[in-house]
Amino acid sequence: MELNLSHKHVLITGGSRGIGLACAKVFLEEGCKVSLVSRDPSNLEKAKTLLSTQVSGSQDRIALFSAELQHADSAERSLNEAEKTFGPVDVLVNSAGAAKRTPAENLSPSFFREAMEAKFFTYINMIDPVIKRMGARGEGVIVNVVGAGGKVPSTVHIAGGSANAALMLTTAGLAVAYGPKGVRINAVNPSGTLTDRLVEGLKVNAEHEKISPEEVLKRMTSQVPMGRLASPEEVADTVVYLASNRASYVTGTVITMDGAAHPVVV
Repeated sequence: MELNLSHKHVLITGGSRGIGLACAKVFLEEGCKVSLVSRDPSNLEKAKTLLSTQVSGSQDRIALFSAELQHADSAERSLNEAEKTFGPVDVLVNSAGAAKRTPAENLSPSFFREAMEAKFFTYINMIDPVIKRMGARGEGVIVNVVGAGGKVPSTVHIAGGSANAALMLTTAGLAVAYGPKGVRINAVNPSGTLTDRLVEGLKVNAEHEKISPEEVLKRMTSQVPMGRLASPEEVADTVVYLASNRASYVTGTVITMDGAAHPVVV
């Protein structure tokens, strides 16, 4: 299927690891110019080296920008630098930030505040300037990689799940507001995905349930009718489809990717 993404400028927050990195690879394979934004410069360099090896001839189509996305001025500064390098952003993929998993009995208001800063505002601080520029140009696409915890509560992920739920509402609301301006915005909600971040979460669950991380993973997998967890590449394929003109009438949608673990008719 031809996605017509060649030469598009794609900015990916959290693009140095996990799902964001997997998205970068697919966009590069489609001929895009990719700006990776992340906090850690060393992770960004490692990501570029890996991507350049995986996708032949892509090195000149990858730009790196270090930013602290919890701060709006840092996010916008990285956006400005990216647009100076590759031109206006055609596609924004948000995959940065993660709230710490904390058992319910250990929560306090500060944990909810930290979760919103870590997950919600890392997205909002980039969405706000990007969507306004897209709206002024009359075109653009945003895809938010959120997380199933915003729909299906977990007792060790209540604060982070609350931030995810807020992002879903923001996605739907902005889609309505900016649809008339030619901007589409959607979200992808993966459940457990085989990334480094999943490994960190397994440790918290294991401590809470007094079992091994391996047993947590086994139980998590057993709840998925497909019998396995998602790979970052599978999530990336959905993100790239939503970014393409093949999804030209898809906006304001949250796509759940959980292998039918929580089937719902909406």
